[in-house]
Amino acid sequence: MSATPEDPIAEAVAASHLPRTRFQELVQRVFFTLLIRPFLAIFVGLRVSGREHIPLRDPFILIANHSSHLDTAALLSLFPGSRLRHIRPVAAADYFERNRIVGWLTRTLFNTLPIVRSNITAETDPRPRMVAALAAGQSLILFPSGTRGTGESTGKFRGGVAHLVQHMPSAPVVPVYLENMGRSLPKGEFVPVPFFCGIRIGAPLFLSGSQEEILRVLEATVQALAEHA
Repeated sequence: MSATPEDPIAEAVAASHLPRTRFQELVQRVFFTLLIRPFLAIFVGLRVSGREHIPLRDPFILIANHSSHLDTAALLSLFPGSRLRHIRPVAAADYFERNRIVGWLTRTLFNTLPIVRSNITAETDPRPRMVAALAAGQSLILFPSGTRGTGESTGKFRGGVAHLVQHMPSAPVVPVYLENMGRSLPKGEFVPVPFFCGIRIGAPLFLSGSQEEILRVLEATVQALAEHA
């Protein structure tokens, strides 16, 4: 992809496809081992059910509801440090690549795959980039509602995840429901408060059909996890 100095977001998206250094991978593993996992275990008392449904091999597509900046960290904490370099949360480039410092931190600490959300062109279309990441053996963490909600609702899913399923039918889709993340760190807040949070993981799905059919199944599956006490 070509990028010009006048297009810093496109430049950042292009840079995100460069191989990470060993230093970046080490920083991420230390960050999760010493900070994120202890914080989630002690401060929010994170509880996980359905851990046996996590695929042991990449690639896969993990989808979840989205209500907090804690969501990505909590989902990545499910995996051992040795797997983090293969797992990429899909993130909005206009937010997480708004300057070079923020971009470097999010790519280093979370291994994000930044995508463009507006003024999309053939060069910045996120769908081929996500398909390419899966084809390269990377797994994706995706919030199909597209943005953080203000409650525990799963929200209306967008078509991007169905596009991935249609183009990578061999990659299982792992449905997840995140509980109380938005209460511990609501949208618009920057300081988390202690609040028991949970992750419910459903059985992997292999789907086919139209985008509408795929979205209907995925929405219903995550909603069923939300209603499961």
